[in-house]
Amino acid sequence: MSALGMTAVLGGCGLTGGSGDVTLKLIAADYGDSAANSSQKYWDQLVKEYESKHSGVKIDVTVYSWSDVDRKVKELVDAGKAPDMAQIGAYSDYAAKGLLYSADDMLSISTQADFGSQLATAGQVKGVQYGLPFAASTRLLFYNKTLFKDAGLTPPKTWNELAADAKALKARGVKFPYALPLGPEEAQAETMQWLLSGDGGYTDAVGTYGIDSAQNVDTFTWLKNDLVGKGLTGPVAPGSLNRAAAFEAFAGGDVGMLNGHPSLMKIAAKKGVKYGMVPMPGVNGPSKNAMGVADWMTAFKKNGHAEQVGKFLDFVYDEKNVLAFSREYDLLPVTTSASEVMSSDKQDAALKPFLAQLPLSELYPVDKTSWAAVAAAVKKRIGSAVAPGGSPAATLSQLESTASMAESAQ
Repeated sequence: MSALGMTAVLGGCGLTGGSGDVTLKLIAADYGDSAANSSQKYWDQLVKEYESKHSGVKIDVTVYSWSDVDRKVKELVDAGKAPDMAQIGAYSDYAAKGLLYSADDMLSISTQADFGSQLATAGQVKGVQYGLPFAASTRLLFYNKTLFKDAGLTPPKTWNELAADAKALKARGVKFPYALPLGPEEAQAETMQWLLSGDGGYTDAVGTYGIDSAQNVDTFTWLKNDLVGKGLTGPVAPGSLNRAAAFEAFAGGDVGMLNGHPSLMKIAAKKGVKYGMVPMPGVNGPSKNAMGVADWMTAFKKNGHAEQVGKFLDFVYDEKNVLAFSREYDLLPVTTSASEVMSSDKQDAALKPFLAQLPLSELYPVDKTSWAAVAAAVKKRIGSAVAPGGSPAATLSQLESTASMAESAQ
């Protein structure tokens, strides 16, 4: 899974032999979890409808898994064979190299205006939007209703309440009272959720890295001393616990609480686990900021089809298509029009708590070309901050140094 969950589509584009038709190549990510709901099926249906109404334009879509899609696109770009479009996990590297069309270059004004404001802003580099949000997600604290009821607990609103609930769950033999996945799969997400709940974050108010801020050090010191150090995070060291394993353990009834995104609802429901969801607890009450995640659509200049790409993307972002994709994969829509529909439609009731968080969410600093290196460093090192003998201050200081060097190298 990408930031959200998956990505793919392949590219290289040109005119077909003498016909005058334009073939647009798209590489996209796969958000499905089986062949039955592969994203290839979604795109095939969408393309069929589009081509039936637009003669002279063909759309060639190739879908890759999230573990392959970003690499595939990079290989094509490096070989001078960039696709016309790529739906991937990041955009800023390509934007910094001047390889992408801006939203203004392609999209209609109505399509641009429909993007959620914070998502559109997150897609900007120096005030120009190059990353088009394609799918979004937020995080909530999931808790096992059965375990909580048996222990006479109520969902926590503060860190201290979370620790007290975890202590009570541990006393009743719950394997993972609070699952803290700081393993290399997606440690940057769990880390950000906790930093935000402590009124910190990866960056400060003006967008400068501040990973070793006093607030962040306090957050990880509390995690180390009050959760991990007291044996409330389970038998697997947080630095060795990946998100997928934590989700599986929750679905198996072995986890009292953990942070999760919408896909966990389906995973838990399949195993018959009764769960509840509440905003992430903070120091003195529910966290004021939620973590948001977005995946991105990009359009490369290489083949010079701005007009054709723009018209196709206007179609992709039509309300009904955004709704269809979001509903198929339990993701949040990136447009205001689709969000309004889902907020009021009974069939989308399960996603409403996540939708409510989206306007107030904070995303990774994806506008920074340094973010990929910083995220990789967080995945590798953050687990040591809460390990026995580890130092939150030292680990966060090392990560800040990595971030500073990555920024200065751009």
